[in-house]
Amino acid sequence: MTTTMIDGITFELKEEFDFRFLSQYGKVFTVFDRQDSGYICFGVVNDHGKLFIKVAGAATVLSSISTDIAITRLQSTALVYQDLSHPTLINMIEHKEVRDGYVTVFEWFDGECMGRQYDHFEEFLALPLEQKFDIYNEILLFHTHVNKKGYIAIDFYDGCIMYDFASGETRICDIEFYAQSPVINTVGRMWGSSRYMSPEEFQLGAEIDGRSNVFLMGATAFQLFGGGTERRLDTWQANEQLFQIALKAVSVRKEDRYLSIGEYFDAWNKAITTATS
Repeated sequence: MTTTMIDGITFELKEEFDFRFLSQYGKVFTVFDRQDSGYICFGVVNDHGKLFIKVAGAATVLSSISTDIAITRLQSTALVYQDLSHPTLINMIEHKEVRDGYVTVFEWFDGECMGRQYDHFEEFLALPLEQKFDIYNEILLFHTHVNKKGYIAIDFYDGCIMYDFASGETRICDIEFYAQSPVINTVGRMWGSSRYMSPEEFQLGAEIDGRSNVFLMGATAFQLFGGGTERRLDTWQANEQLFQIALKAVSVRKEDRYLSIGEYFDAWNKAITTATS
């Protein structure tokens, strides 16, 4: 174990790594070094504002993968961010090789991560219904875009949602496992939170397709609007029509779900319009 200090910020690694390249982006004001992803991330500030920098290649303390795998994964993730560029997705500015590693550089988004492991999760779930409708709409818009681009969302959960409580803006982050269709389950239990995963994401050899993402969007609705994995009407905050739409989306059998996220989005929007007109 080794302790590193950059701009007065200290953190631990399994072994030393050359971070001198960070100085070209500005001054480090925070570090995120306790993830198991194999990446270490920095908040950097300069005369133009703040940046979020993700680095692969350093041997992080809690990493569950090798540095080589982390580098390869971050390189491929950069291409996914380019392909899926969207106003709701955090904006990647550049990506490049550095000595013994790879970096992606993003605009800083001044929001909070909404994962249940973070401090603001309960505050997030307690937001007024109209604000949660707006957040969910942004999630649906982005994933409709993902579907149109021929991608399948993998490993999306509340930890991929960032929300600015002051401005009301929503951003999506951490889309590294999103993949171009077709996607086949080659591992059995795939990556992700079981609260959001479709049955086929636990079935070796199953195809993960647009209807799998319909399930994902329905599961997201139940996490936002009540019931969670129990999915009961008595814990649902919105109207019964929306409950039935989300319930159809999370049907165990693919053929019982909506055919696409677009079809699901249309049904959801019509029910919202009816309820508010």
